[in-house]
Amino acid sequence: MGAAVQPAQAGGDRNPPRGAALQQELRDLVETPGGPPGVIAVLRDGDRTEVYRAGVADVESGRPPRATDHMRIASVAKAFSGAVALRLVDRGRLRLDDTIGEVLPGQPTAWHGVTLRQLLNHTSGLPDYSASPGFVEIISADPRHRFDSRRLLEFVADEDLEFSPGLRYQYSNSDNIAVALMAEAATGRRYEDLLRELVYAPLGLDATSLPQGYRLPEPFLHGYQIDPQAGPVDVSEAVSASGAWAAGGIVSTPKDLTAFIRGYAGGALVSDRTREQQFRFIPDALSQPPGPGRTAAGLAIYRYTTRCGAVYGHTGNTAGYTQLVAATEDGRRSLTFSITTQTALGVNPDLLAQVRDVQEDFVCALLRS
Repeated sequence: MGAAVQPAQAGGDRNPPRGAALQQELRDLVETPGGPPGVIAVLRDGDRTEVYRAGVADVESGRPPRATDHMRIASVAKAFSGAVALRLVDRGRLRLDDTIGEVLPGQPTAWHGVTLRQLLNHTSGLPDYSASPGFVEIISADPRHRFDSRRLLEFVADEDLEFSPGLRYQYSNSDNIAVALMAEAATGRRYEDLLRELVYAPLGLDATSLPQGYRLPEPFLHGYQIDPQAGPVDVSEAVSASGAWAAGGIVSTPKDLTAFIRGYAGGALVSDRTREQQFRFIPDALSQPPGPGRTAAGLAIYRYTTRCGAVYGHTGNTAGYTQLVAATEDGRRSLTFSITTQTALGVNPDLLAQVRDVQEDFVCALLRS
């Protein structure tokens, strides 16, 4: 990752004033009632890397978080499915205006007019399979249930669209399942293989994978649910990744995510022509959870406009984890920000507000460096 500086736990006078202030913000996060047991943030500018961390990667061992720890990246996986789709667009295997009906004729007729573009910017109107009663019933009874990931859309196959395609923005996990299925149909290859060829290999991601089960590779950053009475409850391996798949099942590390977002936001993976389409943004369209500042949605990428300027990336949340990856438009400067508990508008919203404030301060440090 280049020359590394680790202000966290380094001590002494080597920490610049900026570093000391950022480090204190992370300490405050883990000391907040209901806050995460651990947090790690990686700032990179060119070949210079700064790793900030507070708390622990594992409450039992007490070891600190590391940039090489595996973790669930949740909906940041949607940026990976976007990268696959946009690379296939560049190769002429898909078009942004290809429809579900053209590529996936076996899907419900009511969905056939939805385009790849609308799936990538969440204006498709597809009902969210992960909110369907049937899916929720299974996952509630057995969080480690192994789903057939390629059949997840069957949970909502009898439902009409929520609205006419392109009419408005509505975040839906179904969108990225459909994106992955379109990629498979267009190439005749498994989505996992496409990820390796089109994303992992070009960017040198050697610790990123899309598992089907609930196990995490060692070492991993443990994720927790904070119980007011019992304290942190380890939920790192509580849920099978098969129920999220292309919408949120990828496992990665802060180091790999840094390489990914620099390449993805910086345009290393797609042509200028395709990137021009990707960077057409819908204002006030929130990622889940919301990131720092004001948010606008592009094609599997979000623009986060802070008081110090804009960065481009994605957020994610799942049991035990909240994620942000972002970079400048040229990919030179980047931030990955990971905490080990879940926050969202409906899950610990007060902590989410604090996290977003801290994320914005890290973005400002990034843009002012």
